[in-house]
Amino acid sequence: MRTSPRTRTLGVLAAAVLALGACGTPGSGGGQAEPDRTSAAGGPPACEPVAGETLVVLEDDKGLQNADNVIPAVNAQVAADHPEVVELLDAVSGALDTDRLIELNRSVDVDRRTPSEVAAQFVEDESLAAPDPSLGTGTSLTVGAANFSESITLAEIYAQVLRSAGFDTQTQTVGARETYLPALQSGDLAVVPEYAATLATYLNAQVNGADAAPVASSDVDETVAALTPLAEQSDLVMGAASAAQDQNAFAVTAEFAAAHDLTTLSDLAAACGGVVLAGPPECPERPFCQVGLEETYGLTVGEFKSYDFALIGQAVRQGDAAVGLVTSSDGSLGPRD
Repeated sequence: MRTSPRTRTLGVLAAAVLALGACGTPGSGGGQAEPDRTSAAGGPPACEPVAGETLVVLEDDKGLQNADNVIPAVNAQVAADHPEVVELLDAVSGALDTDRLIELNRSVDVDRRTPSEVAAQFVEDESLAAPDPSLGTGTSLTVGAANFSESITLAEIYAQVLRSAGFDTQTQTVGARETYLPALQSGDLAVVPEYAATLATYLNAQVNGADAAPVASSDVDETVAALTPLAEQSDLVMGAASAAQDQNAFAVTAEFAAAHDLTTLSDLAAACGGVVLAGPPECPERPFCQVGLEETYGLTVGEFKSYDFALIGQAVRQGDAAVGLVTSSDGSLGPRD
């Protein structure tokens, strides 16, 4: 539920880095709350927020969110002419998981290192340079990126790996999917880092219509299996999906998790009733936010507080809410067990 340049499966959102505020005035970011809703009789006790500096994501153990794993999308003609491009990018996918993606984002967004510098370090650390530096000699490729830092860093990693194989490679930050996807399909861009569930949802609507049955799910293999033929019909070839996910997630402070022995959302629902939930404005009505927590996990939300997305994490850290909607690859998150 974020307004990044890619459309999230939580709803069609589009705005700054992360999403908007809820039941008050959109964009107010003032932590405005809905009327209290109490736990059902006999349910778990209410758990008060616990302030702390470190946020940890609770595992989505029942698969509420769709599998938005990072995956390379390659122009079909480029993939046909240079199959080594897909092979090199598959190696990048093999080196990426969510913890590494968090580290990359932290290096850029928190430590303020440049995406190219962070990418170079990642390629070196993971030994991703091509063994044959002449594979792509004489071929120019442009790697596209959406206009947010994670996509730009991933594009730099792709570009540097391809450059190590002899391709004359540059990166270009293009904008939202509506802008960069046609450029990828036409060949103006050779490859773009994508997200499996979101791209599957987007292409499904393009190929089969806006009312087509959903094809994305929490299972990455099933999602990629559905995505692959849609990509083929759209002049794209998909590389291997990485283990790295950038999707909606729910975070608590490390202190709150320790106090109630929590690692999963099921743990939260079993231990706590009447929680204070922080999220953007759409959250109370969205199946991937409050509705999903209540229907999938049986969690009782006692109070909902509305914040601009970028302020949700701080609200949880300050103890204004017990749990908040974040993204799973947010660079400010603490390490996971």
